[in-house]
Amino acid sequence: MTLTDGTYRLGPSTGRLLIKTGRAGLGRKAGHDLTIEATRWSGEAVVAVSDPGGSSVHVSVETGSLEVREGTGGLKPLTDADRAEIKRTLGDRALLHIAEHPTITFRSTGVTGTPESFEIAGDLTIKGRTHPVTVHGKGNGGSLLRGWATVTQSTWGIKPYAAFLGALRLADEVRVEFEVVRLEPVDRPER
Repeated sequence: MTLTDGTYRLGPSTGRLLIKTGRAGLGRKAGHDLTIEATRWSGEAVVAVSDPGGSSVHVSVETGSLEVREGTGGLKPLTDADRAEIKRTLGDRALLHIAEHPTITFRSTGVTGTPESFEIAGDLTIKGRTHPVTVHGKGNGGSLLRGWATVTQSTWGIKPYAAFLGALRLADEVRVEFEVVRLEPVDRPER
């Protein structure tokens, strides 16, 4: 399917949204690099192929839907108990404080490039704080779109997780990745 002008629905039925963390500190060999998936998210992309500036994207992620999918590295494999503890930690006040901030949102402010190579500038809101982010993307000219953005947690008031008196901690920068594998047009009523 070729990417054409239109409005497309985004969410778990059309692709994946992942957060990839790294480790820092003297004890980094003990920890894991994590892949965390947003399991409940939605959005919409308005595509204007010949006029990228007329394109837009907005996405909303339920913070309580973040699930640890993989943990690589470390001295021992990631266990189910580890996954449960990480999920609890994500909801803490120092991290995402999901009770007060149940969603993370991204709203584009500008789109440049082509369906094969594009950038989306936008505003990312986490924990009630909004800051600019640039998403870098690539496509095959059709329904496969991939991209990433680097997010510095402390910019949004997130204190990267630390253990063992700070000897093991998550790196402040995380990589947010997306993959759209299927285009799902939004049905608009005729006027």
